[in-house]
Amino acid sequence: MSIGNSPEDERPFDDVSDVSGMPEGVSGDASEGDRPSVGRALKQARIAAGLTVDDVTTATRVRIAIVHAIEADDFEPCGGDVYARGHIRTLARAVHLDPAPLITQYDAEHGGRPAPTPAAPLFEAERIRPERRGPNWTAAMVAAIVVVIGFVGFTMVNGGDGDKTNVAGDDTTASATESSAPKSEKPAPEPEPSDSAIAAAPQDKVIVKVSAPDGRSWISAKDHSGRLLFDGLLAQGDSKTFEDSSKINLVLGDAGAIDLFVNGKKIEDDWQPGAVERLTYTKGDPQAG
Repeated sequence: MSIGNSPEDERPFDDVSDVSGMPEGVSGDASEGDRPSVGRALKQARIAAGLTVDDVTTATRVRIAIVHAIEADDFEPCGGDVYARGHIRTLARAVHLDPAPLITQYDAEHGGRPAPTPAAPLFEAERIRPERRGPNWTAAMVAAIVVVIGFVGFTMVNGGDGDKTNVAGDDTTASATESSAPKSEKPAPEPEPSDSAIAAAPQDKVIVKVSAPDGRSWISAKDHSGRLLFDGLLAQGDSKTFEDSSKINLVLGDAGAIDLFVNGKKIEDDWQPGAVERLTYTKGDPQAG
């Protein structure tokens, strides 16, 4: 029970119950002229049942404002006849009344129960007149983008060979022969510097070339300022070339596996396999520092 909202406080002075415990004017023996309104009947039954509006709201989940409005015979807040009938039925069951007479009374006081709308014609109209859909522009745009991307990719892959054939005027047989020619997987070994290369070596800087024709070796190279140019393993067959304005410092982890050229001239030192050599070369002279 809620404080200030007890059934005794809401009981009107003329609301009295008969011997059977039913509210006056609710029993089936009452004449039509003495019959209370729908809202008054619901309110009398609620008070007779010892329930407050809060109790009814909690039990039925019908809002307090709507319960008060219905008990005052104001059905406008219900939102229409269909909802009003539903609320009347729910409240009647909560206060132990038969909802059927109250629904009949409501229909009689509000123009009667409307005839239900036949479902078959609506269904037929929906089936006969299907929904019209517009073109799917998103799918069309995606398809166009895919086509453009595919065309551009195909052109990039095949365009180079086609341009060469058209510009040079080569026939199909010559192009096929050129494309089918075997390619060497291993690059040709670099030739040793000739006398002309030695003569053409620049005099204003030092150029050091390190190659590993017979094995692999770890090497390290720094310039005159100590900046590291390379530090790692030189695989068999590979070579590295270093340049500086004045000096190159080398460390050879396996000098016996290394061929060394300084300013275009091969260094003919007899290094032993596995020997570690620390070397410095300057511009103008291939001599060990």
